Amino acid sequence: MDFSELGLSPELLRAVSDVGYTSPTPIQEQAIPQVKRQRDVLGCAQTGTGKTASFVLPMIDMLAAGRSRVRMPRSLILEPTRELATQVADSFERYGKYHRLTMALLIGGERFGDQERKLDRGVDVLVATPGRMLDLYGRGKIILSDVRILVIDEADRMLDMGFIPDVERIVGLLPKPRQTLFFSATMPAEIRRLADAFLTDPVEIAVAPPASPAATVAQSLTVVDPRDKREALRRLIRSEEVKNALIFCNRKRDVDILCKSLTRHGFDAAPLHGDMPQPKRTETLERFKNGEVRLLVASDVAARGLDIKGMSHVFCFDVPIHAEDYVHRIGRTGRAGMPGRSLMLATPEDGPAVAAIVKLIGKDIPIMTIEGIAPAELAFEDRPRGRSRTPRAGHNRRAAETASDARRLPASAPAARRARGTGDKPRADTAAADGNVMHFPRVAPRRTEPRRSEARADRSEAKIVGFGDHLPAFLARPPKVAARG
Repeated sequence: MDFSELGLSPELLRAVSDVGYTSPTPIQEQAIPQVKRQRDVLGCAQTGTGKTASFVLPMIDMLAAGRSRVRMPRSLILEPTRELATQVADSFERYGKYHRLTMALLIGGERFGDQERKLDRGVDVLVATPGRMLDLYGRGKIILSDVRILVIDEADRMLDMGFIPDVERIVGLLPKPRQTLFFSATMPAEIRRLADAFLTDPVEIAVAPPASPAATVAQSLTVVDPRDKREALRRLIRSEEVKNALIFCNRKRDVDILCKSLTRHGFDAAPLHGDMPQPKRTETLERFKNGEVRLLVASDVAARGLDIKGMSHVFCFDVPIHAEDYVHRIGRTGRAGMPGRSLMLATPEDGPAVAAIVKLIGKDIPIMTIEGIAPAELAFEDRPRGRSRTPRAGHNRRAAETASDARRLPASAPAARRARGTGDKPRADTAAADGNVMHFPRVAPRRTEPRRSEARADRSEAKIVGFGDHLPAFLARPPKVAARG
């Protein structure tokens, strides 16, 4: 199928041709005609499938016939992150260059005055993050009574970031007769509930299995000791033919730490996370897109919507907390049918998270070893992720003494208790990955503190030191009698 068969205007077809697109993607092919019929749409598609154009293109044609008014936008697009909002705004500028439509981008990190001046001139399209949108509404700078088209993009990411209450409040401020377009990469129960509340008789479009990675991305997994992760990453970067790469960390502070470490070792790297000022984030992204920076160390703020052509590699320095985020991360490479490479570093305690990813994508991730780095094995026990809880000598004397007592349990103790205390008979499970069977211990932690009832009993039997047990010395001394003169 060609774009000309979708009923788009000649000006829009010309703009699409200028960008270099000739054939629509499956979600564009199905969504564009429904949007032009003014139907509510519930779209579910993986990242990199062209969701943005599926609502931007028909909206441009639909808005071309009207006229904007001061502080009264005619359409609203909600995005979870500044980067996604900026990218959607760029798409409107590219596709709408032959139309006289006005647009305002409302995101945090930018001056209120500049955004307010755009609203005062009147805008047809408002692209916003929920927080900044509500800030300006609270200042009386936006009137939402004229919004006829609402787009909620990356709804599952909105849920992860805690924006759903804000989205519900914004939807409550909009007029009832409107067209709502709801897009999400996954469709958990909470997102389905929101879709049922926001949409009226929607057309459901699902063009790919939810949260399935692109077939053009070659995946691999390396399991190492936590102390070897940085060295393992450096060796991977040196051994791979890395043109440009995204390196994902779970926490913002780890982004800065890892970036500084790579820079010290001679790598061309820059950080990107949500705590950076917006001008700095924009500048960093532009440098990366222009090839001035080879490695971009980022939090999951860059996991969705970031479209950089020809990205060769994605490194997951940390196993993502949510399995769906793995699909979004590696979706930054292997786009538009081009080959890509993803490599994930895991530690033994990441076993449950890796198992969740394997279950989600429906296939094992091949195990890869790194020359000079000792491989480790995943432990698929269900325990909190983070630093090791094993007590070190001199670091926590009480915990160490408790562990020592556990090792000296008498032979008369039950077998299960001896196994928990000494580790002589740990429970073992197995997990297959790429044909290899990994054995791991599953040792239940021994209680090191008394139960609450026992603690109360101890307190009731303890002697109270005070007037009931001894008489303070100063009270036993005889009073001094003043001599009579």
